[in-house]
Amino acid sequence: MKEKQPNRYQALVADVFFHSYKKGASTVAFTREELIATATKLGIVVPKNAGDIIYSFRYRNPLPDQILKTQPTNREWVIEGAGRAMYEFRLVAINRVAPNPNLITIKIPDATPEIITCNSLSDEQALLARVRYNRLIDIFLGVTAYSLQNHLRTTVKSLGQIEIDEVYVGIDRHGCQYIIPVQAKGGSDQLSTVQAKQDIACCAEKFPNLVCRAISAQFMDDSRIAMFELCLDEDGLVKTVDERHYFLVAADQIGVADLERYRKSAR
Repeated sequence: MKEKQPNRYQALVADVFFHSYKKGASTVAFTREELIATATKLGIVVPKNAGDIIYSFRYRNPLPDQILKTQPTNREWVIEGAGRAMYEFRLVAINRVAPNPNLITIKIPDATPEIITCNSLSDEQALLARVRYNRLIDIFLGVTAYSLQNHLRTTVKSLGQIEIDEVYVGIDRHGCQYIIPVQAKGGSDQLSTVQAKQDIACCAEKFPNLVCRAISAQFMDDSRIAMFELCLDEDGLVKTVDERHYFLVAADQIGVADLERYRKSAR
């Protein structure tokens, strides 16, 4: 059944897209009710959480080929929230956030409790746990950070309902305080600029007095952890501020040569 789902979802979103699409358009609006009504018309069973359809195309599967063919050069369609139970296809310059294969890897002594490691139920939860127990937010950003809440579900005026994988608060040596939304992806799921934008928008609305530093984290194929700090530029486009790759290892796997290299890079 799971293997057939993407095909059913593709037929569904293609019908929704072309119902309102006009040649040359940069946005195509639709509602949750329209999504469900179209599914009924096509005889497609919609999951109890209709948002799973949106999630699948944001982080797991490509949009149908017929939609991709309408993309102009150097632009691609994403699905963004546009209010309560409202969405829109939008053309953007970049959608996925992918690790740079040419970056060096930094070894970190693994402080994850073994009982956590052996009982992690999903890639995403395993990743969030490793980031938390190894204080990778602190190391990456150079601030002292504390986990505030997991899976924050809330509503943003311009976007509707959203969910942030984990939210940290932090403080630096100058007393500046930060709000740090984290999106985490493991397995075949991919990091998306859509979630980064909604995380930043949420923090601006809910925590206006704190500096937002949006973090994205992803397991790489060899269990390394890629971490990104993302921001919005003046045109509202998601840009990468910094990227680091960490590898959690036993302390005795960090040799003298590693320590010397890190010491030189810290100067």
